[in-house]
Amino acid sequence: MKELKKTKDNTMIYIENNQLKIAISEKGAELQEIFSKETQLDYLWSGDATFWGKKSPVLFPIVGTLKNNQFTHNGESYQLSRHGFARDKSFKLTESSSNRVCLTLDADAETLTQYPFLFRLNIVYEIIKNKLSCTYQITNIDVKPLHFSVGAHPAFKVPLEEAYQFNDYYLEFNQSESASKWPITAEGLIDENPVPFFHSNNRINLSKELFYGDALVFKQLESSFIRLCNDQSKHGFTFSWTEFPFMGIWSAKDAPFVCLEPWCGIADSVNATGELREKEGMILLTPGQSTDRTWTIELY
Repeated sequence: MKELKKTKDNTMIYIENNQLKIAISEKGAELQEIFSKETQLDYLWSGDATFWGKKSPVLFPIVGTLKNNQFTHNGESYQLSRHGFARDKSFKLTESSSNRVCLTLDADAETLTQYPFLFRLNIVYEIIKNKLSCTYQITNIDVKPLHFSVGAHPAFKVPLEEAYQFNDYYLEFNQSESASKWPITAEGLIDENPVPFFHSNNRINLSKELFYGDALVFKQLESSFIRLCNDQSKHGFTFSWTEFPFMGIWSAKDAPFVCLEPWCGIADSVNATGELREKEGMILLTPGQSTDRTWTIELY
């Protein structure tokens, strides 16, 4: 059965089946636990604030940083912080069963001061066997076009087991890749020129040093899923996504986790105009229109 646990400042929601137990916070609709009953491992990062206090924030209505933390729309200027406000808002539980929940965020007076659109954001978590899916459903409930982006930011424990080290693991892509990475400036913006990274290969060997220059940012990868692998262990996971044109891979400095971040949207480039309509990766919905995006993790 689905279970609710309330604390002073938050409500935790649990769904489970014979193989998985999942915990979700109403604040930010953020995942708090992905526990496998079969492997007896929790695959999600612990949220230790020494490195990074979040676990799986939802990025909406923008992904990444805006130039000067502001954008312009219809001649008006708005302030909006990195990754948007959804991760800090309280969602409402609008659908629930033992293996599926939907949490909803609607535009309110506070969001309208930062982002002048009426929207509904549903986040659906569902478990089937040893697989968890997360779906972002966005609906334009305004009378004017809606411009937005959305992205995921889940952090996974590396190492998964105490017997191993961070650099015992690697990421294996299901397709050979040749994409360059897009460097991030000190201001959090996407640099003007990409840097060669993949060379017709499908593997990234994990190391702490890999992330000393911030996230690895890619556009239009060929792959649709990534495996976290360790040749010395039988445990890992397969992470898949659909219709996310950007991918970020990140860890805080020397931290024991890695984030796999499929995005519909990306930080402003150093050459961005600041006009919301011109921002790279923004999705346009007409009044009444909806769209959705899904990522999935399968544990082993």
